[in-house]
Amino acid sequence: MASPLPPLVRRRPRRGSLDRPVNGRLYRACFLIVLIPVLALALTVRRPLALPPPQLPPTFDQVSALSLARDLSTHYPDRSPGSVGAHGAQQWVTGKFSEYGFAPQTDTFSAQIPGVGRRALANVIAVAPGRTTQAIVIAAHRDDEGSGPGANDNASGTAAVIELARSYGTGATGPSRVEQPAHTIVFISTDGSVAGSLGATRFVTSPLWRKRVVAVINLDAIAGRKGVRIELSGDRARSPASSLAQTAAARLSEQFGHTPRHTGPAGQFLDLALPYSLYDQAPFVGRGIPAITITTQGIRPTPAFDDTPERLNITALGGVGRATQQLVESLDQGLEIARGTSTYIWLGSRILRGWAIQLLLLALLIPYLAAVVDLFTRCRRLRVRLAPALQSYRSRLALWVWIGCLFELFRVLGAWPQGAPRPIDPASKAAGDWPEVALSVLAVLAVGSWIATRKRRTPVRETLAEEELAGYVAVLGILGLIGILTLAVNPYTLLFLLPSLHAWLWLAQARDRLIVRFGLLALGLAGPAALIVSLAVRFELGWDTPWYLLALAGVGKLPIAGIALALAWCAALLQLVAIELGRYAPYPASHDRGFGPLRSTVRFVVLARRRQGRR
Repeated sequence: MASPLPPLVRRRPRRGSLDRPVNGRLYRACFLIVLIPVLALALTVRRPLALPPPQLPPTFDQVSALSLARDLSTHYPDRSPGSVGAHGAQQWVTGKFSEYGFAPQTDTFSAQIPGVGRRALANVIAVAPGRTTQAIVIAAHRDDEGSGPGANDNASGTAAVIELARSYGTGATGPSRVEQPAHTIVFISTDGSVAGSLGATRFVTSPLWRKRVVAVINLDAIAGRKGVRIELSGDRARSPASSLAQTAAARLSEQFGHTPRHTGPAGQFLDLALPYSLYDQAPFVGRGIPAITITTQGIRPTPAFDDTPERLNITALGGVGRATQQLVESLDQGLEIARGTSTYIWLGSRILRGWAIQLLLLALLIPYLAAVVDLFTRCRRLRVRLAPALQSYRSRLALWVWIGCLFELFRVLGAWPQGAPRPIDPASKAAGDWPEVALSVLAVLAVGSWIATRKRRTPVRETLAEEELAGYVAVLGILGLIGILTLAVNPYTLLFLLPSLHAWLWLAQARDRLIVRFGLLALGLAGPAALIVSLAVRFELGWDTPWYLLALAGVGKLPIAGIALALAWCAALLQLVAIELGRYAPYPASHDRGFGPLRSTVRFVVLARRRQGRR
C-alpha cells in the first residue's frame, strides 16, 4: 500500500478547475499558426528598385543657393507664422520666382495655432508646365520658430527650391530648358510648418492639386552638419512607394558617397502603430501620395539659437540640391513605378512587406482568442455566471466614458490648446506648459465621480472563487474584442496591446501567488509604456509626454476610435486591479443596488427641502 503524500506537498490543480481554468495546451498549440506569417515574412522580403539616373549632370549652383539662404535669414530672421517677417519672407520668395519668369500664385488662408491663436498664412506656388498635368512637387517651408535666424531651418530648403526652379524658368536671369518636362513641376514655399505642417496640409487638400500630385520631395534644413537623412512616415499607417525612397537614397548616395540615414526598423514600426511626424511629407503620405523629406536634422526638427548664416554647410546644401535635381529628373522619366503608397519596413537595401507584418500580428492574437473562447466554454460548463462581471465592467467603462466627456467639455470651454488637428510643435508653450488649474479641476471631478459610483462596485461580502473567475473572464473577453477592433482601426497598434493580452491571460491561474500576479499585471503595461517612452525619447518630450498626448487629443489629432479603445482598455485594467487588490465585487442584483449617484443626489436634495419645510 502506497504511503500518503507528506502534508507539505501541494497537489497541482486539475485542468479545467476554478484554480486552473486556462487551457495551456490549446494556447501553446495555436502558436504553430505563427509559423505561417513568419515564413511569409521571410519569403516576401524584396529589394526595392531604384529608378535610373538621368543622362545629363546636375546644374544646381550651391554658391547661388547659399547666397539666397543667407539673404533670406539675414533680412527676415523672424518668420514665425503670422508675423511681419513672415509676410516679408513671402514677398521675397514671390519676387525670386518672378525673376525666373514664373507667375507665382499666392494661396492665403488662416489657421488656429495652439497657444498662439488664429494667424494668417500663405503658400507661394510656382508652376513649370509639363506635357501632362500630373505634377511632381518640390516643397520647402519658409517659416521658423522665431527664436533664431533660421538659416538652416529652413532658409536652406527655401533657397534650394528657388535655385531648382531656376533651371525650369524662362526669365532673363534663368536659363530656359531645351526640353519640356514630361510632368508638371510645382515649386511650393509653404507656411505654418512649425505649427503642424499647416501649409502642406492646405496644399494637399486643395481641389486644384490633390488629384494631380503624383510625387513630393520636401527639403527641410538641408545645410546642417549631422549628415543627410530621409523621412518617410505619414499621418496614417502608410509609407511612400519603396522605389521613390530607394531612388532618393541612390541619388543622395551618388553625391555624398554613403547611404543616407533613416529611421530604424523599430522606429518605423512605431511610426506605423502611431502615425506621427513633424515633417511636411506626412500630410501627403497620409492621403496616398508618395512623399519624402530630405533633411540634415533628426526625427524632431530642433530650432537653435546658433542657426545662423555663418554656420550653413555649403557641402551639404550643394549635395542635397544636386541629388534633388537628379531625383526629379529620374521621376520625370520613370515615375510610373514610383507611384502610390503602401506599408513596409525599409531596411535600406530590402523591405519587409506590411501585409506580412499585419498577418504576423493577427497570428499572435489567435492563441489568445482561442484560449479566451475556451475559457468562456468552461465557465458555462461550470455554471459560472458572467453577466454580473460584465455589468461590473460596464460600470467602470461608464466612469471612463464620463471622464472622457468631461475632458471634451473642458475643450469646448477652452481649457486645452485650440488648433487644427495637426501635430503640436514640441517646442511651443502649448506642448510644455501644463494647464495645472484645469487639470486639477478635471482630476477632482474624476475622483469625485469615482467615489460617487464606487458603491455598486464595492464588495459587501466575501467574493466567491467563481465570481472572481467570472471577473477575470469578462475582462479577457473584452480585451479580445478590443484586439479585434484594433485590427480594424490600425493593425500595427496591436503592438501596444499584445503584451497585456498574453500576460493578463494567466492571472486567473496565479491567484494564489502574489508576486507572480503583480508581475503579470506589470508586464501587461509594457505596451503603453513603450508608446510613452518612445515619444518621450524619440521626440525629446521627456516628462511632458503625458500632457502632450492629452493636448493632441484636445486638438483632435488622435483618432476618436483609438481614444475609445484606450478608454475601454483602461476600464479593463481597473477591473483587474480591483481583483488583485481584493476589492472586486460582481455587479449587485436589482434588489441590492440601492439608488445610483444621480438618484441619490436628487433624493438628498428633496429630503433636505422637506426637512426645511417642516421647520
